[in-house]
Amino acid sequence: MNSRRSFIKKSSLITLGALNYNFTPIINNINGVDISVITYSFNTGSEESNIILQNCLDSGLDNIELMGNHIEKTLGIPRSTRQHANWRSNLTNRQLKNMRKFFNDNGVNIFAFKPNCISSRNTDGEIEYAMRATKALGADFLMNELLDNKDIDRVNYFAEKHKVKIGYHTHSNNLGSNKITTDQAWDYALSSSKRNYINLDIGHYINVRGNTKESLIEFIKNNHKKICSLHLKDRQFGKYANPGVSDNQIWGFGETPIDKVLRLMRDNSYKFTATIELEYRIPEGSNRVKEVKRCLDYCKKALSS
Repeated sequence: MNSRRSFIKKSSLITLGALNYNFTPIINNINGVDISVITYSFNTGSEESNIILQNCLDSGLDNIELMGNHIEKTLGIPRSTRQHANWRSNLTNRQLKNMRKFFNDNGVNIFAFKPNCISSRNTDGEIEYAMRATKALGADFLMNELLDNKDIDRVNYFAEKHKVKIGYHTHSNNLGSNKITTDQAWDYALSSSKRNYINLDIGHYINVRGNTKESLIEFIKNNHKKICSLHLKDRQFGKYANPGVSDNQIWGFGETPIDKVLRLMRDNSYKFTATIELEYRIPEGSNRVKEVKRCLDYCKKALSS
């Protein structure tokens, strides 16, 4: 991944002048730890790709987990959800590769793609689309919410067919015990296919009753070879997510040991990326880009000590 990003960075210096973006050289890592951002941090809904790209550049981050809805609007997805499956099935690899080129030419690497079209409700054509898109975008991983075992088997077939690696993500308040962030949550996914990996959200882990800071550190140590990325956020112990009163805190004010996890990655030379996921309420007078930069500054400070 780092060699690809170095190539992207060198190439971008040639092309950026014509594209009118405010580009400055962006860091590859902080003391050996790769820091990335999920584009959900900038906009939780649909957004044009040029705005998402500018947000990345303004934040100083060049490695992203790209949400599917952040390119599909630009690519022309129909308004009616009834037409989405057919549209995705017919989207060409050329169109997807052009989207990769758009980000790469401006210095941003797509390390993961999260298409939001892989579930029991989605068609085989949509799953095929997700696999094709992951490869066409140059991503190392396709990210998805952890599924029931039957649906994991279904995805395994397409992942093997297209030779795509899947990173499964869990939460702290899903229905179904296999979707909650416990130490055993990924057991079936990992045992059923060598292409399956862990996308661990350390904030969700801390939020689950029974999990502790110590068990989080041990889980990372024990599973680091199968972790494809971490999601970073600062949540509190045992409080269920509430849209009205979220337990997501400005980093450093919650109970998630983000700093200790980052230093664990640094001290053990773990190669997976740590992904900023902004979910706390934006303070008055600020905006999402400013807060992502605030999170990045937190990472820098944690890794300098």
